[in-house]
Amino acid sequence: MQAPSILQGESLKRLLQGAVIGALATIVVGFYWGGWSLGSTADKMAREQSKLAVVAALAPVCADKFRAQPYAAAKTIALSKVYPWRLAGEFPKELVTLPSETDPSSALADACYALLLAPKPATVQ
Repeated sequence: MQAPSILQGESLKRLLQGAVIGALATIVVGFYWGGWSLGSTADKMAREQSKLAVVAALAPVCADKFRAQPYAAAKTIALSKVYPWRLAGEFPKELVTLPSETDPSSALADACYALLLAPKPATVQ
């Protein structure tokens, strides 16, 4: 029994080249425009999203604890004069350090500072 002509000689070479080019094109289109991602990329995105959720949850607590300190108004004014990239170092470390970390979080410090500057909502009596 003889193999079909498409699987012989020059035709086989062109068939394999087309298959390789098609596979590469599928991979490129899938990863760049199709939304595919590697497991490591998905893990990284999940960690970043969870850190943002923790910051969003802890920022109001940080702002409330900061306002409860003595001379909070003067300290808030002093914070407004600090360069934004040094803001995390100006807060008390225990207020802007995320759980299971040792260094202050600049994202938490920024969110806390934004809440300190926002007007306090009026309470209904």
